[in-house]
Amino acid sequence: MSTTNTASAHWTGPIKQGKGTMSTQSGALSEQPYGFNTRFEGKPGTNPEELIGAAHAGCFSMALSLGLGNSDFTADSIDTKATVTLVEDNGGFTISKVHLDVEAKIPGIENSKFQEICEETKKGCPVSKVLNAEITMDARLK
Repeated sequence: MSTTNTASAHWTGPIKQGKGTMSTQSGALSEQPYGFNTRFEGKPGTNPEELIGAAHAGCFSMALSLGLGNSDFTADSIDTKATVTLVEDNGGFTISKVHLDVEAKIPGIENSKFQEICEETKKGCPVSKVLNAEITMDARLK
C-alpha cells in the first residue's frame, strides 16, 4: 500500500513582517494564516511546529491502535499530545525534541505490556521515523 498527500504554502514579504498561508489537499486547512507572529509571538494562526505536533500525535495514536490490535487489545480511547521544541542554533533553528504525552483506556491490558507497545510505537510511527529530533514519552493508562 502507498499513499501520497500534498500541502502547500504561499508567502509574501520579509520574514518578520511577511505573511503566509498554508493549505492541505483535503481542505482541512484552506489558506490558514501563518507568519513570524504566529510562530513566535502567539498571534492567531498556525505554524509549522504546531502542524508537525498534530501530525505526530495523530500518527502515534493510529499506530498505537495497530500495535494494540496486533496483541489482541482494543483501546476505548487514546489521547496523545505532542509538544514540539524549536531551538535557535548556529544562526538558524532546529526542532530538537518532541515529547509525547499519551493517555489511554484499554480494557484488560497490564501496564508493562502497554509500555512495551507504546515504546515500539514511538520508534515505528512513520512521523517519528522522519523526524531528526529526540523523541520522549510519558504513557499512562486511565
